[in-house]
Amino acid sequence: MIPLQIAFEGGLEESPAIQARIEREAAKLERFASQILGCHVAVIGRSGRRHHGGLFAVRLRITRAGQGDVVVDRNPDEDHAHEDVYVAIRDAFNAARRRLQDRDRRLAGQVKQHEAQPHGRVSRIDRDEGFGFLETADGRELYFHRNAVDGHAFDQLEPGDAVRFIEGPGEKGPRASTVRPAHGLHLAT
Repeated sequence: MIPLQIAFEGGLEESPAIQARIEREAAKLERFASQILGCHVAVIGRSGRRHHGGLFAVRLRITRAGQGDVVVDRNPDEDHAHEDVYVAIRDAFNAARRRLQDRDRRLAGQVKQHEAQPHGRVSRIDRDEGFGFLETADGRELYFHRNAVDGHAFDQLEPGDAVRFIEGPGEKGPRASTVRPAHGLHLAT
């Protein structure tokens, strides 16, 4: 069982029912994260109201061996669901579980790595017809239509400009879509 400290603040009186709910939620944490040394929970009432009628805030500080603390401060401004202290507690522990799992994934190297969007250089452009071609980093030439260029940037594109793009299938072979000027991207010539 995780060593647990529970504090009732903001005029909220101690409640065995609230304490039991916190103990159940804390016990669930053990299934999602190991090496928890302690958990401090503060349930903050509003204006001296007891179980219902005001918004409740919940603060958690979870201490783990060899890692920094995980802190969750659920203090919603207008979340009427948090008029129920049990919902506020559940939401705070759910957020804590997600943070613990995210931290464990990062430590295990299981974080998704996003591939860099392909880049190229505008090789030709036909403003009257509304299309152009770009040369990819691997030397292929891809068609792109003016509608594939973000915003109104088509009219500003010039041969030689660096761009980022997404490659996809076209009627006559691969084409570039979602073409974006790549300001600050320097390509070898």
